[in-house]
Amino acid sequence: MAQSFFDTWHAAATTALGLFWTAFWAFGLGYLISSMIQVFVTRQTMREKMGEAGPRSVAMGTFFGFVSSSCSFAALSGTRALFAKGAGLVPSLAFLLASTNLVVELGIIIGIFLGWQFVVGEYVGGLLLILLMWMVIRLSKGFAPIEEARTNAEKSQGDDDESDGSDMSWRDKIASRQSWAMVARRYVMEWIMVWKDVTIGFTLAGVIAAFVPQTFFEWLFIGGDDPNFLELLAQAVVGPLAAFFTFIGSMGNIPLAAVLYGNGVAFAGIMAFIFSDLVVIPVLRVNAQYYGWKMALYILGVFLVVLVTTAMILHYGFAALGLLPSTEQVRTVSDREFFAVDYTFWLNTCFAALSLGFLAWKIARSGWSFAIGAGATEKLLFALAMVSYAWLILGLTVGG
Repeated sequence: MAQSFFDTWHAAATTALGLFWTAFWAFGLGYLISSMIQVFVTRQTMREKMGEAGPRSVAMGTFFGFVSSSCSFAALSGTRALFAKGAGLVPSLAFLLASTNLVVELGIIIGIFLGWQFVVGEYVGGLLLILLMWMVIRLSKGFAPIEEARTNAEKSQGDDDESDGSDMSWRDKIASRQSWAMVARRYVMEWIMVWKDVTIGFTLAGVIAAFVPQTFFEWLFIGGDDPNFLELLAQAVVGPLAAFFTFIGSMGNIPLAAVLYGNGVAFAGIMAFIFSDLVVIPVLRVNAQYYGWKMALYILGVFLVVLVTTAMILHYGFAALGLLPSTEQVRTVSDREFFAVDYTFWLNTCFAALSLGFLAWKIARSGWSFAIGAGATEKLLFALAMVSYAWLILGLTVGG
């Protein structure tokens, strides 16, 4: 029994580190894009291009999100940068939804584990999420503290003591060493803002993947082989609850989604589960840091409504076209090889070098100023992050 526990502990630590290794380059890419937006894009330009929730600005937000596809935490940073620069709420959230759902790598992983119908559902659903989000915000905009949230976003983004070069063209900024020093500083500050949440989130994901039986997730979902409307709706609502337990978003959830679908969870429940990477606790906390709790809870409510609705529309739409997939096509989930020498290895190597370079540049210019954070919550998270590191280190040394 003791040996079994230590083996599971080792598996939990390995899985947590493996999932972070898989996502590290996406974090780096997202934070690099966010930092470049903050430095190179002026508020005037952002207000002109994406300041109002019209078709053009929403399409631009969607397109920019698609080309900067990244993990949830990095996408949140990019969204905050756009919003703080003057982009409208709807275009900013369109960027967020596109950058986390219209993701090429995610589509590949879904195709491998679940099949082409789920890939189509992911991309069609990503567009539906954006359109429904736009509609829901138009109907509920009076409840959104937009100006307060924009002020908070500007404060959380911070300002460099150096001039931001607002009188320079973007071409001059790109050629400026000072501008790139500001990019480096903001890149490091993005990591400082979320490292505690990321550490705890990935550690918990490993714990749950190793210690929580798959039957627990199967128990969460309601319905048999042919669920009725209410049972489908219940599954779509439970999807975000199940995603809460996995904590780190769609990319790491796909193997578990394949297990759930193979054990009778309906198409609507699986799609809601996959779409739920933006309604988990770590994301809510980061949004609260960026915009304040009122806006964070408002965004959470909007996303819950639109993801459940989208999952139901996709299920009945696919059923009407005779395209609902069968459970036989789902690939059996086996142990994942996280640390192969593949494209992830080379991308991580590049972004590790970039991160170390930016960190050294930031320290050289402004010193080693990395505060834990004020308030009891931040101190608690710091303590939990330290416990997480101890858990991971010890876990790697036992079992196996």
